[in-house]
Amino acid sequence: MTTYETMPYHLETERLILRPWAESDAADFCALLAERGKGTPTVERIRAAIAELLTATASTRIALLPIQRRNEGDFIGYCGLIIGRSTLEEPEIAYELFQRVHGRGYATEAASAVLDAAAATGRKRLWSTVGTWNTASLRVLEKLGFERDHLSTEDNGEVVWLTRSLQ
Repeated sequence: MTTYETMPYHLETERLILRPWAESDAADFCALLAERGKGTPTVERIRAAIAELLTATASTRIALLPIQRRNEGDFIGYCGLIIGRSTLEEPEIAYELFQRVHGRGYATEAASAVLDAAAATGRKRLWSTVGTWNTASLRVLEKLGFERDHLSTEDNGEVVWLTRSLQ
């Protein structure tokens, strides 16, 4: 089995800072998840989810990181690597941002930093899975050089599987 370097857990871009989760992110994370329209999780549930994310990061050495804007200092979403529907050797890139900041290039900027961090671990390829309805996310992945691999059908609809080489 190949051993990979630990992903950097603090990434900075021109406009963004991606950093490890803190308990103080719980209320913002709740608000972000509420935008999915499936109800608002409790802060206690989200604190537990943050603890689970930190535990997973410690064991996998990859991370899903909160995104904050450098100038405003506000939490606007998350981006990072997860096992998700994939594997530790070829993880998935995942991101979700508040609707109020959509269309400003933040997802592309954050995901680009995560791609560099993934390459630094020595991995050869990443995946992403996105609902076919999510044209904005599909556009971000296209800009980043991801290519469609196949479709699958899940309980919540069709999912596009995309992949990108890190060579």
